[in-house]
Amino acid sequence: MKRRFVAAIAIASVLPAGYGLLGAAPQTARTGCAQLTALRLPDIKISEAAQIPAANTGAIRAAHCRVNGVIGTEIRFSLLLPDVWNQKFTMGGGGGFVGSIQNSAQSTVNTGYATVGTDTGHQGSGTDASWAYNNLERQVNFGYLAVHRTAEAAKAIIASYYGTAPTRNYFQGCSRGGGQALMEAQRFPTDFDGIVSGAPAYDWTGIAAVMIRNMQAVFPDPQKLNALMFTPDTLKTVEAKIVEACDARDGVTDGLIDDPRQCTFDVNTLSLTDAQKSALKVIYAPTTNRDGEIYPGQPFGGEGQAAGWPQWITGSTPPQPGQAPSLRFAFGTGIFKYLVFNDPNWDYSKYDLSNLKKDTALAATFLNATNPDLSGFSSRGGKLILWHGWADPALSPLASIRYHDQVLARDPNARSYFRTFLMPGVLHCGGGVGPDTADWTTTIADWVENGKAPDRVIATKVANGAVTRSRPLCPYPQKAVYSGSGSTDDERSFVCRL
Repeated sequence: MKRRFVAAIAIASVLPAGYGLLGAAPQTARTGCAQLTALRLPDIKISEAAQIPAANTGAIRAAHCRVNGVIGTEIRFSLLLPDVWNQKFTMGGGGGFVGSIQNSAQSTVNTGYATVGTDTGHQGSGTDASWAYNNLERQVNFGYLAVHRTAEAAKAIIASYYGTAPTRNYFQGCSRGGGQALMEAQRFPTDFDGIVSGAPAYDWTGIAAVMIRNMQAVFPDPQKLNALMFTPDTLKTVEAKIVEACDARDGVTDGLIDDPRQCTFDVNTLSLTDAQKSALKVIYAPTTNRDGEIYPGQPFGGEGQAAGWPQWITGSTPPQPGQAPSLRFAFGTGIFKYLVFNDPNWDYSKYDLSNLKKDTALAATFLNATNPDLSGFSSRGGKLILWHGWADPALSPLASIRYHDQVLARDPNARSYFRTFLMPGVLHCGGGVGPDTADWTTTIADWVENGKAPDRVIATKVANGAVTRSRPLCPYPQKAVYSGSGSTDDERSFVCRL
């Protein structure tokens, strides 16, 4: 801890005069890109600094300097420094267990942002947590420290390269990245001015519990993981029946369930086996133990879509030996094996959730970002946007609503700096039948820099390069309500109302 404190002080000492002051206009680099390999910063080694020319295609098109390096023992990062800089910095989060350098905001370099991503201190598959086995440093780096240290390192390199510090600092992430976003707002409130948290994996011990409870229902015998309880066709039928029963509850028959909480579908009406019905009831219900609710249940929606339940919950094809049948299986067992019990042979099928709080006490201290106290972040003018797809098969949007409610219960004025948006028909971080694309970069920048609070954000669905449907996203608990005229695929036909 002392070494990290000294390193932070030393990094601050290399920043140029005027660090943190607002600039006005975009500027070009003042220091040669290749020279950055000679830059000396405490506990940071820059391994590569290469000038990348502009491109006409691809996610990254702007000319930039790419800086790769390592912080501490093994926190790898990649920083993109655009030739024409807008004097702002954005960091992008990762997904799953990360394990490679990931930056969900890397395309912002095209509009002038300096941007960075990290592997959070380990390398491996995004669904494999074996890197954490008996390694507390890696666990803490993954839990919260690597993102913070990478942000500090990036700011120092940016200041050296351009001769001035960023005027504004942003973070964007979804899933694991959404959890990283909330962790930053709670634990390191001075790192970023604006944060966008999508479908956040923020309550890791609760997520692990619900995943294991679901897997006990869907794959009760660990020796028969190739015996899928549900086929993709069966789940398509389940989803079709639910949509048929609940679609019109919002006043518009458009294939979207606007708010699944309004749907009161009875699973017993489905033509399924008793085992299948019982499994569905477990998945839709909250996961509980003697202490009460651990994690909310799964709302209706997304059951039959390939990137929905088949991929995340029930499996779509029998797995190969040694492979997980679904993503919830991989993540749930991985968390318990390597981040909770440090036991690669732990058997999910025998676990009793009654001792969850005690079993996960240590892991919760570095994994969970459940603190509703955002006073440190808000007191310095920080703004936070949380968004979540209503049909998310990975992480229940009801958990995001729970966090939203906890923040507002603690601070009734939280809407001045924190807003939540629910996206009907959207799967995990995108996809699904609903409009799944919104310009969160501009939205958060307008709020931070111009005081323009997001009262209506436009989401679109794009197919073959064309917008096929648009819908306004309203700050929760408001909803988009059809005005009574105009196309139901046009956002102009909807208004935001409680």
